[in-house]
Amino acid sequence: MKDAGAPKAIEVTDLVVEFDRKRVLDHLSLDVRAGEILGLVGASGAGKSVLLRTMLGLTPKRQGRIAIFGVDRDKATLQELQTLERRWGVLYQQGALFSSLTVFQNIEFPIREYLRTPQRLMREIANAKLEMVGLKPEDGDKLPSELSGGMTKRVALARALALDPAIVFLDEPTSGLDPIAAREFGVLIRTLQRTLGLTVFMVTHEIEALRTICDRIAALAGGRIVAIGSMSQVLETEDPWVKSYFRGVRSAPPSAPATP
Repeated sequence: MKDAGAPKAIEVTDLVVEFDRKRVLDHLSLDVRAGEILGLVGASGAGKSVLLRTMLGLTPKRQGRIAIFGVDRDKATLQELQTLERRWGVLYQQGALFSSLTVFQNIEFPIREYLRTPQRLMREIANAKLEMVGLKPEDGDKLPSELSGGMTKRVALARALALDPAIVFLDEPTSGLDPIAAREFGVLIRTLQRTLGLTVFMVTHEIEALRTICDRIAALAGGRIVAIGSMSQVLETEDPWVKSYFRGVRSAPPSAPATP
């Protein structure tokens, strides 16, 4: 686990987000340390994905500050924001692959958007990313409709890694997978994080992923972070939602660590 003195990759301060006067995030503050995997957990509709999308600039905020690698989104120039966007990759819920594009074309998409790269080199990069997530070159010509759920997640992760990002945002990366596939994907995330030195911000509702993948856990309830720390530290909180959600975890047998 990264210590408290580690540099901050993401800083969220006093964040407020509202929809039709309904406050979803209420003066929320959260730091993500460089090189860690932080898991965000909360009830359905609590605002987990809203927080992620606000960090990315896809959802407007009413107030607050978001800084990534020290770059304040509100003060950054357009060029600074574009440079910043090249430093992160995103895996959206259910993969969000482009259904009319092949696997290769999906992985190449961010490269086309941000770089002027010859087609041959793009294909080499796409092949390398496929191998990185445990898929074969022959999978590259398939359409998303021909992929299993686990393969879809892996392709989406390969696309998120296409620009060699420093931060990866994962929105429910193991949802919809059977327990074996979910565990394998968790091992993959942990392996890539360690190998590439990634910072990972992961939204999840799965306790097993929180237990085996994450360095720290942040619990979101009532629009704010009500607990943050290691699993053992979070289990010590007196917040009613957290106690209810993690009921039984304290007495459950420890899982094997998510290592390759």
